[in-house]
Amino acid sequence: MARNVTYSVSPRINPRDKEAAPKYYAHVQANGDTNLREMSERIQQTCTVHKSDVFAVLVALEDVITEALKNGEIVRLGDLGTLQIGISSKGAVSEEEYDDSLIKQARINFRPGSALAGILSNLTFARVKVKSSKADKENSEEETGGEDLTA
Repeated sequence: MARNVTYSVSPRINPRDKEAAPKYYAHVQANGDTNLREMSERIQQTCTVHKSDVFAVLVALEDVITEALKNGEIVRLGDLGTLQIGISSKGAVSEEEYDDSLIKQARINFRPGSALAGILSNLTFARVKVKSSKADKENSEEETGGEDLTA
C-alpha cells in the first residue's frame, strides 16, 4: 500500500504587498488523527503487552513528560527526539536591569531524533483537492436544504 503525504494548493496573498497577485503554495491535508487508545491498540499488535497496559503506560508517560517539563528538565525520548521548554524575551540594557517581566512567552521545543528525522527524506506526496471548511459545508447544506452534494 502506497503511503503518501497528501497536500492541496491554495493562493496566498503577500502581506507586504497586498496589491501583488497571489502565489500558490502547498499545505498538508491531514489523513485523520490518532489518540492514545488507538496507539495502544496498534502497539498491542506488535508486541505481547495487552492494550490496557500499553494505554496505562502512555497515560503515565504523558504525566511524566509534563512534570519533567514543568521542572525545567530536557525530556529525551530516545531516537524520537527531545522536548524542552524555551522562552522568548525582550532585551535589557544590562544584566542587572533584567527581570522576569521581560519574558514574553514560553513554548515547548521539540527536536526530532534520528527515528523521525529519517522519515522526512523518504516521503512521497499526493495532491488532493482542498478540503472544505465546516462553514463551507454548513452554507452548502443551507442552500441545498440539508442534502449533502459533496459525495
